Amino acid sequence: MAPTQEQVTAALATVIDPEIRRPITDLDMVKNIEIAPDGAVRVGVYLTVSGCPMKDTITRDVKTAVAKVGGVTDVQIELDVMSTEQRKTLQTKLRGDRGPEKEIPFNQPGSLTRVFAVASGKGGVGKSSVTVNLAAAMASSGLKVGIVDADIYGHSIPRMLGAAERPTKVEDMIMPPSAHDIKVISVGMFKPEGNTPVVWRGPMLDRALHQFLADVYWGDLDVLLLDLPPGTGDIAISVAQRLPSAEILVVTTPQQAAAEVAERAGSIAAQTHQQIAGVIENMSWLPCPHCDERVAVFGEGGGQTVADALTRTLGARVPRLRQVPIDLRLREGGDEGKPLVLTDPDSPAATELRKIAAGLSKRSSSLKGMQLGLAPNRS
Repeated sequence: MAPTQEQVTAALATVIDPEIRRPITDLDMVKNIEIAPDGAVRVGVYLTVSGCPMKDTITRDVKTAVAKVGGVTDVQIELDVMSTEQRKTLQTKLRGDRGPEKEIPFNQPGSLTRVFAVASGKGGVGKSSVTVNLAAAMASSGLKVGIVDADIYGHSIPRMLGAAERPTKVEDMIMPPSAHDIKVISVGMFKPEGNTPVVWRGPMLDRALHQFLADVYWGDLDVLLLDLPPGTGDIAISVAQRLPSAEILVVTTPQQAAAEVAERAGSIAAQTHQQIAGVIENMSWLPCPHCDERVAVFGEGGGQTVADALTRTLGARVPRLRQVPIDLRLREGGDEGKPLVLTDPDSPAATELRKIAAGLSKRSSSLKGMQLGLAPNRS
């Protein structure tokens, strides 16, 4: 017996668009369904744009889902492209009845996304490696996670995540690619092939950050991480203005020289009135390959020094979260696009990073900043 239209539609409802992460039936991507008496099924599917990088994935997933329906003897897929009006309708559906908008969704009163700005005083302390592995640990625990590679000049997040796809543009809305279940956007995805440098001044940097936050369709994220450039320059100031509720994570190494500049990076919170979620001490020690001793390659105590100094400056306790040991596999995973917390979750460095991620994922029970929906009694 040939399958029914309802059975095929139900199967298509299980196919998730790889960019938007919603069923293709909800997104009006199913153009038509034709069922022959012998059980052969032909499905027309709308792609959001011509040359959609995910068309092979969508085709495969649709075929797989429909082929599982009882009575189906063959599955044929016909791809088409949405019209301008259809794309505008889709954009309105995703962003609400107000249609295209430029507001940053994470600043809206109803937003439940927790935003962390990962900062450091200087380069070379492993800030991006920490960002990627925290995101991967959170995503592997079931959270919906995104990363903004806000280090415009030194962008490295796509390589570290293995995110090779380019973003897709639907009208003036940008669909970010995903890797390891993490949505990611970076200026490196918009550059021509090659290692061309980005030569921008302050206003252009601020505009790029705003586009990453407002024009990109992030969906309902639990956590958004921003990998900031080292220091307290234009991007750090823009983040404070664009995302005033973002919490700062300070990454440092144990050496005192790094700790001093990391303290400056964290002290910006005193002027921007942001909260500091804590200090992460990276490259804390090296396990001796011949014994059980820990070798303090970069000295000791820098992370706690930064935490104590920021506590005094801000007048509120700033914790040192964890100490992440040196692990060659952490660097190798960054080069290969395979975060250590996924490839070797029980390694010493991955264990510490997963503990940090678990701690940051817990929401405070405080009511500060929440919209309670109460109105004054005017009687």
